[in-house]
Amino acid sequence: MTVFDDLAAEQDRLDHILSGLDEAQWTSPSGAGGWTIADVVLHLAQSEESVVVTLSGRGLRTSLGAMTGGTVEERVAEMVRAERAAPEVVFGRWQRARQSALSALRAADPGQPVEWVTGPVKPATLATTRLAEHWAHGLDITGPLGIGFPDTDRLRHVAWLAHRTLPYAMMLAGEQPAEVWCELTAPDGGSAWQLGKPDADSAITGPAGAFCRVAVRRLDPADSGLTVTGPHGGTALRLLRTYAQ
Repeated sequence: MTVFDDLAAEQDRLDHILSGLDEAQWTSPSGAGGWTIADVVLHLAQSEESVVVTLSGRGLRTSLGAMTGGTVEERVAEMVRAERAAPEVVFGRWQRARQSALSALRAADPGQPVEWVTGPVKPATLATTRLAEHWAHGLDITGPLGIGFPDTDRLRHVAWLAHRTLPYAMMLAGEQPAEVWCELTAPDGGSAWQLGKPDADSAITGPAGAFCRVAVRRLDPADSGLTVTGPHGGTALRLLRTYAQ
């Protein structure tokens, strides 16, 4: 299974959940502050449209890059405010956008970086960020509605992205980047995912689901149950992330 296959599977799961919602659920508050379920799906649609734009070679001059000023989060929120629509319109827009984006990702030159929010990334990495965002917003959708959303082995990609992003996150916070070893218990409860160099002087260990929830800012590090060791483990856990900010 490639990351593109796993992205498709994560989106298929969300598609199935969304197809069963009624209008009251679509317009109810999500776990993303100030957004309804429909707003969350609209944001995902806009983001997928931006994937298509950047893979076409036009960069991000439209969609995510069309608005200037403010933080990334502020620009994203403004895009959602500007294009709110009825749930069925939003759902159809996301369905079309995610299929188009996935096709473009699969067809892209795997070795050619493309422009994204914080800089150029290769298509497989961009697909990984899309998987992480769909999973995170899946939590925002299913949590308030009480819908089951069990962890899967697809979280391996989210964990990899969070670990890979650590140097950037630490540098952005004014910290000296440091090696951090991560040993995470997979959702099956039996296998372990290992990231980084085993001889690093700092480490994070514990459940992969908790690690990934901290990385997408859906779980406070203090409540995660993860164990940190070494001079940089605590800082790394506090700064863990999968996205630009």
